[in-house]
Amino acid sequence: MDEDLSIINANTRNEKIKNFLTKNKKKLVLVISIFVLLLMGYFGYNEYKNNQKIKISNEFNAIVTEYSETNTESTIKRLIDIINKKDPTYSPLSLYFIIDNKLISDHEQVANFFDVLINKIDLEKEIKNLIIYKKALYIADRVDEGELLNTLGPLINTESIWKSHALYLVAEFFYSKNEKEKSKEFFNQIINLSTANEDIKQRAQIRLIRDLSE
Repeated sequence: MDEDLSIINANTRNEKIKNFLTKNKKKLVLVISIFVLLLMGYFGYNEYKNNQKIKISNEFNAIVTEYSETNTESTIKRLIDIINKKDPTYSPLSLYFIIDNKLISDHEQVANFFDVLINKIDLEKEIKNLIIYKKALYIADRVDEGELLNTLGPLINTESIWKSHALYLVAEFFYSKNEKEKSKEFFNQIINLSTANEDIKQRAQIRLIRDLSE
């Protein structure tokens, strides 16, 4: 008897499943089709991104290899093109190559390229902070106190690993302007910062003892 009931229940369940599938056949096909298309789109997009990355990498390596004083203009144009592609790896490298080789004399243009890297590329937090620090280094000799502090704000006002570097840059900025009290204040912040880079901390201590101990 129990065996007969089990058979009946199993048949009932099978019938319900069959009826459900029959009634919802179109919906199920649609859902499965959408899922397959999403998977194809995801993998296709990743493949496209990988191919683009390889293409940009090859282009950058070719630029560096082929660079000479005879092709400066084309080198600049190609590097700017890579910067504007907003690649997390090769856009920063392209800007650094421009700076290291002094290819562009327009400081405002270079500063604007830094802004592209900082504001328009999805970068890991501390990589972005490093680029902010590099921008501050680049503009430090040509800006006033307010602009330098504003640029370095994301580093100074957080626990970034580049915080002590930023504080040191500001301290040296004030020292170069003979604003010794302000300089001393920022050097002391480095000394009191538990996460400060050890080399930076030692340099701050030397500056305080040697030049700001009055």
